[in-house]
Amino acid sequence: MTENLSLAKAINLGLQKAMRDDPRVILMGEDIGTLGGVFRVTEGLKNEFGENRVLDTPLAESGIVGSAIGLAMRGYRPVCEIQFDGFVYPAFDQIVSQLAKQTTRHQGTQAFPVVIRIPYGGHIGAIEHHQESPEAYFVHTSGLRVVSPATPSDGFHMIQQAISSNDPVVFFEPKARYWPKSDVDTGATPGPMHQSRVVRTGSDVTVVGHGAMVAMLLDAAEVAAGEGISLEVIDLRSLSPIDYDPILASVQKTGRLVVAQEAPGQASVGSEVAATVAERAFYSLEAPVIRVSAFDVPFPPANLEGYYLPSVDRILDAVDRSRGF
Repeated sequence: MTENLSLAKAINLGLQKAMRDDPRVILMGEDIGTLGGVFRVTEGLKNEFGENRVLDTPLAESGIVGSAIGLAMRGYRPVCEIQFDGFVYPAFDQIVSQLAKQTTRHQGTQAFPVVIRIPYGGHIGAIEHHQESPEAYFVHTSGLRVVSPATPSDGFHMIQQAISSNDPVVFFEPKARYWPKSDVDTGATPGPMHQSRVVRTGSDVTVVGHGAMVAMLLDAAEVAAGEGISLEVIDLRSLSPIDYDPILASVQKTGRLVVAQEAPGQASVGSEVAATVAERAFYSLEAPVIRVSAFDVPFPPANLEGYYLPSVDRILDAVDRSRGF
């Protein structure tokens, strides 16, 4: 069945389906029960499944994730919500020192099916600690799977795939894309969770991004098309592991690559994509790989985020520089 859904509602329905299908799935987080979460992603789930499966926790992110690790060891499949991206750091030690290492430590004899949902990114005019892109910290950490849906369809399917994984999954949800709607086939069989996807074909320059940046890349592609420039847009979807095959195939065709992200550029997902393509497709490149990112400073006050975050103009400038070689 096809429904017109926002990303927030699509994830809500994905959580609902996972909880109906498996009584071991429980939700944990601050204000996720009665309130339904600050973005209303868990709205209505407490009414259906009760307070024993939709747990309103104290304001203690380390405790949320630490408890989830113990619950996973007892056979549950906990899904933790970190209310805002900047709130994840109290849980950082539990995630990278404990959760990420447990599967290896137990040599695969113990599963740790913990999902950590993190709303991330800018474009909503929020205050300090409420707009960040911390994905590189977790991509750097072995033992974690890291994904980010850019569309309602991916939100619906990927949250279920993450919950069904026996490995821990950090699930980054782009806040800027919570409300726009698109069609979701809730009965479709999705492709693999860790598969990149070409969302617009083109011939002149390959542009790659994830999360909220995918919609901006598509906007840039529309503007470029009006100027006679054909951009091929690729949605990473998975940040760890990254599926490079569609990217390499595209670069072999276009000879040029621009990587865009909301996170700062230093030691980032974009840096990794740029380096890997330079290593594996060097002789196909006709120009250096160009990165477009936020600046390497803390996320600024809301009235300056338009200067800090990549824009269509900055993406098109990178495309022009790429084509200038």
